[in-house]
Amino acid sequence: MFDRMEGFSCKMSMVLFASVVRVRDGLPLSASTDYEQDKGLQETKKHLKGLSKKLGHFPDRCFLKTGQYNINFTSSLGIGYLMVCTENYPNVLAFCFLDELQNEFLGTYDSKRVTSAVRPYSFIEFDNFIQKTKQRYNSPRSLSTKIDLADMQMEFKLRPPYQLSPEDLSSINGFSHNTTSKYKGIAPNQMLEPVTLSGIVACVLSVLCGALNLLRGVHAIESILQNEDEDFNYVIAFFLGTAACLYQCYLFAYFSVWRNIKSFLAFALICLCNMYLYELRNVWQILFHVTVGAFITLQIRMRQPQGKAPDYNV
Repeated sequence: MFDRMEGFSCKMSMVLFASVVRVRDGLPLSASTDYEQDKGLQETKKHLKGLSKKLGHFPDRCFLKTGQYNINFTSSLGIGYLMVCTENYPNVLAFCFLDELQNEFLGTYDSKRVTSAVRPYSFIEFDNFIQKTKQRYNSPRSLSTKIDLADMQMEFKLRPPYQLSPEDLSSINGFSHNTTSKYKGIAPNQMLEPVTLSGIVACVLSVLCGALNLLRGVHAIESILQNEDEDFNYVIAFFLGTAACLYQCYLFAYFSVWRNIKSFLAFALICLCNMYLYELRNVWQILFHVTVGAFITLQIRMRQPQGKAPDYNV
């Protein structure tokens, strides 16, 4: 990994500028001191200024390619963190850099101070931390021993940053409702690996279990209507089992954050429902439902997201 980082260094891959802004109105809170007079960089910084006023219209993690430079930005808790780097600077390192700025800023300044700030660059002293962090991220040898990229690489795989297009950039100064709704609250869809035969079988069996639970639940309701002494909790258990089975099929078909954990919780719910229904089902029926639940949970685990985010490997 570090040899590749050295390669980037040889190509003058570096962080050039960074700033912190308030999301609701784009008020600049702090920024790095900049002595660079390159026209391309100055033009990119104009785009950065426009973006800082529209962060609320985009997902919380984005990047934009502008000629020889890239703009990367994140937003959290009403504060945006933006940076300009050379086009060959790895996205993983760029967002690690922004995460460091975020952690330090949130740990240093109270949210009430940020909310009540009225003057630009009210926290200009934060530039000291930005400059020190820039120096580290522009020196791969010193950086390699101080950060762990594993967490960010995993985050990139699960939730890649959104890449803005030239059309997004050209519409910065005049957003329409249709344009903003395109991004509001979304992240890029992650494609899953192709479906296997065992996965199809698991889904079919899971749907079958859900249908059996639904059918028994309907019969349980009819029984309650005819006999008031029947336990209504059985109905709840049957319908929860149906919901868990169908949700397992959904998790198998579509990507979701914390997908494996959600699948395990759904499997645990299937087990609990069948334990409660022990008096209404024999051992073989319970074993069938639990086995199918375990089988599709395994298939969800095995069907991983495919492909990698841009610059995933540094």
